[in-house]
Amino acid sequence: MNVRRRLLPAAAATAVTALGLGTLSACSTDTAAAAQTSKFDVVASFYPMAFLAERIGGSHVHVTSLTSPGQEPHDLELSTKQMVQLAESDAVLYLGNLQPAVDDAVAQSEIRTKIDAASLTTLEEHGDEVGGHAAAHDTAENGEGAGKDPHIWLDPVKYAQVAKGVGAAFEKADPEHAADYRKNTAALVERLDELNTRFEQGLADTKTKVFITTHAAFGYLAERYGLTEEAVNGLDPESEPSAARVRDLERMAKADGVTTVFYETLVSDRTAKTIAQDTNLRTDVLDPIEGITKKSRGQDYFAVQEANLKALRTTLGAK
Repeated sequence: MNVRRRLLPAAAATAVTALGLGTLSACSTDTAAAAQTSKFDVVASFYPMAFLAERIGGSHVHVTSLTSPGQEPHDLELSTKQMVQLAESDAVLYLGNLQPAVDDAVAQSEIRTKIDAASLTTLEEHGDEVGGHAAAHDTAENGEGAGKDPHIWLDPVKYAQVAKGVGAAFEKADPEHAADYRKNTAALVERLDELNTRFEQGLADTKTKVFITTHAAFGYLAERYGLTEEAVNGLDPESEPSAARVRDLERMAKADGVTTVFYETLVSDRTAKTIAQDTNLRTDVLDPIEGITKKSRGQDYFAVQEANLKALRTTLGAK
């Protein structure tokens, strides 16, 4: 879209100088912004944002993700090249308070269209126990890791709310293709509504409503479908659980008929396997869909969510 690029802000201009002409020329092959294309150039912070941008933008957008497949998004640090990509783009789509490096870069950027997905729906404070009859398990440990939970994309309803907001922002920023953005947004929201129905029906009748994860990423999903997520760790996937929390999980696994400790694809499964071994439980993957890799059980958001539904139905004893 930006055939004539606007001037870079001071920070990005400094970054360009540091790169040198040869390096900048080398990166011009993989970003529409640097290549001076006629498309609407969107930088997305990580996979769930990139997925929205691609589905809504269709053939009119060029999307660059700041987080590589397989990279843990919480730990992202931006390179000089990425700062240049950000500065030269038409829009940035990110999720505030998930990736501090991105938040800082966006705040310093002069990009005209800044879309914070967190502002397009409501965020809640979640600890390491969320949903269902969580209050019945209340202990001194249950507040660990409490804070605004960013994992809104795992709830199809909230993700659809974000999609609508992104579509509206694209229409305003690139009015020439507004009709297509509106059409694509409606199609995406329809598929998310269908996914929500599949989860509702698939998890309506189960032997237990409690599932254990190593990372408290599924709080919104648990609340949406009447489940209780018991997380080994809070919102930080790399934090170590306390001994008291592990004992609590062992007790409630027996009380609630829990059979499985879920782990995720981008973080070590060591904690899950240790707890599972101590409690005679099995392990399985429940994917927070922070990135798509060869280990993912599907090639896009919808396929992995279907795999998540299947995994939950199995461990919860769905009828």
